[in-house]
Amino acid sequence: MKKAASTGLDHPQAGLWQLLYVFAKIGTFTIGGGYAMIPLIEREVVSRRRWLSDDDFVELLALAQASPGVLAMNIAVFVGYRTRGLAGVFAAALGSILPSFVIILSIALFFAQFRENATVEKVFKGMRPAVVALIAVPIIRLVRTVGLTWKTAIIPLVALLLIVLAHVNPVWTVLGAGVGGILWSLMRTPGGRSDKMPPADTTSSTIQSTNKPS
Repeated sequence: MKKAASTGLDHPQAGLWQLLYVFAKIGTFTIGGGYAMIPLIEREVVSRRRWLSDDDFVELLALAQASPGVLAMNIAVFVGYRTRGLAGVFAAALGSILPSFVIILSIALFFAQFRENATVEKVFKGMRPAVVALIAVPIIRLVRTVGLTWKTAIIPLVALLLIVLAHVNPVWTVLGAGVGGILWSLMRTPGGRSDKMPPADTTSSTIQSTNKPS
């Protein structure tokens, strides 16, 4: 098998057929929507194929959540564009759409035949707890990836309260958190400059002191 070309970030380059296959496989065997897909996408894109780093995936996930549209499709578009540009967008998007289209079309055609089937109903009831676990896994991994501390935990806590109690749209919550991060950074670094000062150049002073006549 031919090894994929390496990018400047030391990550293997994704092939178009690979993007199509990966997202088609995830779309075929994932039940529960976009959030249930997150751990599967992370395992394929970050852990197994190393197309993206952990930090890149977290950033893409935040952008996908803040963008309009279906979460799974947004992730596929962002991953495809980051790895192979516009061609990658079409490959990943097609792979994400095609299985759902075929499955939903089949269900729509034959739904009347098994909608009252007791076995089918029991199967779907058994799947629901597993879907909850699939959604919980990426939350735990994201907490570890972003390095959440007791001080920064106030941000997701406030976001949770805004969404659950105040019924604020999650998009505005994510955007508000981003604006808050910018303001916090500006408050800590007046003028937008970094707090870290470059190390002083002592080379010239050392040369002068050694050449100074005694």
